[in-house]
Amino acid sequence: MDIGLIGLAVMGENLVLNMERNGFSVAVYNRTGSVTDAFLAGKAAGKHIKGAHSLAELVGMLDRPRRLMIMVKAGAPVDMVIEQLAPLLEPGDLIIDGGNSFFPDTDRRADALAARSLHFVGSGVSGGEEGALWGPSLMPGGPREAYALIEPIFTNIAAQVDDGPCVTYIGPRGAGHYVKMVHNGIEYGDMQLIAESYDLLKGALGLSNAELHETFAAWNQGELSSYLIEITAEIFRAQDPATGQGMVDVILDKAGQKGTGKWTSQNALDLGAPTPTINTAVEARIMSSYKDERVAAAQLLPGPAGGGYVGERQALIDAVRDALYCSKVCSYAQGMALMQAASREYDYELQLADIARIWKGGCIIRAAFLGDISQAYRRNPELPNLLLDDYFRKRVAAKMDAWRHAVETGLRLGIPLPAFSASLAYYDGYRQARGPANLIQAQRDFFGAHTFERVDQPGVFHHEWAG
Repeated sequence: MDIGLIGLAVMGENLVLNMERNGFSVAVYNRTGSVTDAFLAGKAAGKHIKGAHSLAELVGMLDRPRRLMIMVKAGAPVDMVIEQLAPLLEPGDLIIDGGNSFFPDTDRRADALAARSLHFVGSGVSGGEEGALWGPSLMPGGPREAYALIEPIFTNIAAQVDDGPCVTYIGPRGAGHYVKMVHNGIEYGDMQLIAESYDLLKGALGLSNAELHETFAAWNQGELSSYLIEITAEIFRAQDPATGQGMVDVILDKAGQKGTGKWTSQNALDLGAPTPTINTAVEARIMSSYKDERVAAAQLLPGPAGGGYVGERQALIDAVRDALYCSKVCSYAQGMALMQAASREYDYELQLADIARIWKGGCIIRAAFLGDISQAYRRNPELPNLLLDDYFRKRVAAKMDAWRHAVETGLRLGIPLPAFSASLAYYDGYRQARGPANLIQAQRDFFGAHTFERVDQPGVFHHEWAG
């Protein structure tokens, strides 16, 4: 068989079916044997898919060099499978981790398996269940020679867009999982910005679900065209069969998370890379979990005095659209700049133009303007920030007043817009030639003699503030 896959949850099953549909024979194994049997008797029936009931049996089914892909829960389960699998393999065989593993774990596993002359690839897989079945965005990291062993498979099963398959070699060791982590951080920002757009349109203008559907569907026809905008429009059409209400209205306002957004924020702090939109999106999910406290606080804490929005209705809808575009650009700019910092720190040699290109299809953050982002980094691979690219600089400048109007409206009405506000503050902070950090340095030097630099001469200085 061409490849073996371990772990037959939905993502694993769908990847197997995708591989088989594209001409590859697949051997499968699941720790619970009944799951393997059910898959073989069901979706895999009549296909070039064989089942094993032990890892040894699975390994024995594979052509050499053996290629095995692990699709189990990140963390200890991955280590457990590798520990059981590695003794069964020979030098030159390949293990692929396709889960959402934390990149330092991938670095560690890569080193340990290299010492045993085994190849290891940590690959981000984005696109959810549908993407796994019909074409995900794949982000493989590891030795180039290891990627060569699976390139034909990955190239064929990936999403296909106008300029090629949504897969490329990302870089050494944990580079693939690092890029997938940042993808998910940008995804957090994107989702929070869309949620704030919904909150502002509903809170300020009272748009019905039907009107929200029409608005987001229209936005999806323009420069905001993306998977997340598309599904948001569809969400507002859905009705709850039990109550007849809009489905979105019967869902409790508590958002879950699996940790990849938090990892992005933590790593950005470690590297000293500002990612305020992503950080705020993580914090907003945490705030949403305080449901009982928020319900109690709503009865006690006053909001702004005065009436609601009194401006022209369509003008605010258009302003929110423009604010969403500008804020999304900031979110992507933060993610791309973070990857640049990580590439320097970890020697990942990340190619941002290629990364943006493979996100054009298959993945959750796929969006029309990723083509523009890819072009920006092709024009200047060393571009320090996406906001400095001529195309995006001009687009954001043209929408500046509308962006500020939308944020100002939310603040005046007491509608929280943390990600919109963080994005605008990021933009204003980045364009500020002289900020207030000189005062912070003075304070630090006053109470702790932490020293400071001067604007008029080189060196490090301390001032006797108390005389």
